[in-house]
Amino acid sequence: MNRRMYVLLGATLGGAAVGALATLFLPGHGSKEPAAFFTHPPVRWLAIDESMRGHWPFLIACILGWVLFSLYWEIAAKNAAPAKSSESRVSRAIHVTLVNLALLIEIAPVRGFGRYVPASPIVMMAGVAVEAVGLFLAIWARRHLGRNWSGEITIKVEHQLIRSGPYRLLRHPIYTGLLAMYAGPAIVTGEWHALLGFGMAAVAYWRKIRLEERNLEVAFGADYDAYRRDTWALVPGLY
Repeated sequence: MNRRMYVLLGATLGGAAVGALATLFLPGHGSKEPAAFFTHPPVRWLAIDESMRGHWPFLIACILGWVLFSLYWEIAAKNAAPAKSSESRVSRAIHVTLVNLALLIEIAPVRGFGRYVPASPIVMMAGVAVEAVGLFLAIWARRHLGRNWSGEITIKVEHQLIRSGPYRLLRHPIYTGLLAMYAGPAIVTGEWHALLGFGMAAVAYWRKIRLEERNLEVAFGADYDAYRRDTWALVPGLY
């Protein structure tokens, strides 16, 4: 199991622990004194979001989607070709830290800074659907990338420039799928801090795209320049 999987599971368990601890301090769970603790800054935002009560299956569905993604990625990584060159450990650590912290912030069901969308089953179902579409796209793209895939920014031995499947339109469809998977929980929880988490993930992948495209341009030269002119980075017609 790779480091990303350990961190992801730790983030999931950490978010669950935050929610469980916050629940213990809510009114109706013994003394009213602990509940009063959460009514004063700066810890007021740690109280569990009451509007999430009765809607936990949607959040659990999002977490299970990420677990499924991580398990598939762990299995598929075994077929990747060996790397000829790769980014530094510091660069990789920056990315892993940002994306996992982003997910933890998104799934924490605490009051935070308040809600930007109502706690509606229809809205939450839409969030789960967005994550499911992102998961499908990421797996579809991963299968087309085959042995050229790597979690790190690398150039593989006998690296090929893939143009099949979603790569006919997008240069980074896996990242498009992953950002959709981050958007899903942000919609489900509906909290402002979840949007902050999504923003962190977007910055992390924007940074990674810039580094990766620079790397691919060095590896493939004019071929990659032509490919870049004919495709979009993440979303057709937008970027």
